[in-house]
Amino acid sequence: MSAVPAPDSSPDAGAIWHYGDPFGEQRAAEHDAVVIDRSHRAVITLTGPDRQSWLHSISSQHVTALPDGASTENLSLDGQGRVEDHWVQTELDGVTYLDTERERGEPLLAYLRKMVFWADVTLEAADLAVLSLLGPRLADPAVLDVLGLDGLPAESFAVSVDGGFLRRVPSPAGQIELDLVVPRGDVASWLTRLEAAGVRRAGVWAYEAHRVAAQRPRLGVDTDDRTIPHEAGWIGGPGQGAVHLDKGCYRGQETVARVHNLGKPPRMLVLVHLDGSGERPATGDPLLAAGRVVGRLGTVVDHVDLGPIALALVKRGIPADTALTTGGEHEVAAEIDPESLPPTDAVGAGRLAVERLRRGAS
Repeated sequence: MSAVPAPDSSPDAGAIWHYGDPFGEQRAAEHDAVVIDRSHRAVITLTGPDRQSWLHSISSQHVTALPDGASTENLSLDGQGRVEDHWVQTELDGVTYLDTERERGEPLLAYLRKMVFWADVTLEAADLAVLSLLGPRLADPAVLDVLGLDGLPAESFAVSVDGGFLRRVPSPAGQIELDLVVPRGDVASWLTRLEAAGVRRAGVWAYEAHRVAAQRPRLGVDTDDRTIPHEAGWIGGPGQGAVHLDKGCYRGQETVARVHNLGKPPRMLVLVHLDGSGERPATGDPLLAAGRVVGRLGTVVDHVDLGPIALALVKRGIPADTALTTGGEHEVAAEIDPESLPPTDAVGAGRLAVERLRRGAS
């Protein structure tokens, strides 16, 4: 196999982009089984009796009593409710594991340590790697044998495996997605063992195509410094819930509650189809309608079935049939996938209460 590194401009720079057959790898992820080395993600461990209650008090998710083996997503917000950090959180055998984007590992660890005060919790950067596995054949006996399991865990749950743990990521019916979190020194051994069990190696291109098609945003790529959780689908989306709406006070909660109850976020995350006849636009390029900026491109990737696609944050209420073009270096025609639009008839509980009061007064 000829390993091709990710472009230097990519947030995955240094990882394997593909092994010479990017579309074949994507097809295998849909119908067979692949393993993708995402060991460039940062992993943090929390130990100590106060770790859950302490983290609960400073983050958006309800984790004060997260059961052993449970996995969820979580956010740190600023005072205006804008997303600063996003991580996947797993509770297993007395340890809380957080994994996040490579460039956010050190800043997140520094922020968390600053917030400890008197809590009995210890935070450390962990020398652990994330390997992601995709495909319906991950439940085959040969793969389970390599993992040392009789069966796969339920979605959003993790189990211990040799030297690490395996968690199952929520995914559409008929598909399986797993994260194998193991010591970095064991990555080569795990890749060899999985390959011997029939799991094909794939690059992060395959993972990104899968993620974008599933409309799952990535911090700092599909979000900017103004993004609030509602815009990114981190409230209520399938497998994307990173905010608990019934928990106590945390930084940024006022914005979360106000938008949920009384209003709608100013932007929405959508899937965009791009004209593939020319050069590809870049992450961060503006989206234009009749020459006016109406959005921002996130991840841009070529998908084996959907062609060139991207995630984009666009102004709420833009019709799917709006003619769009990208700005930046390359002007490319774009079209919103209508199935990716959020519901238009959702009304917050607070807004409903106000409307009832007004009807009663009249």
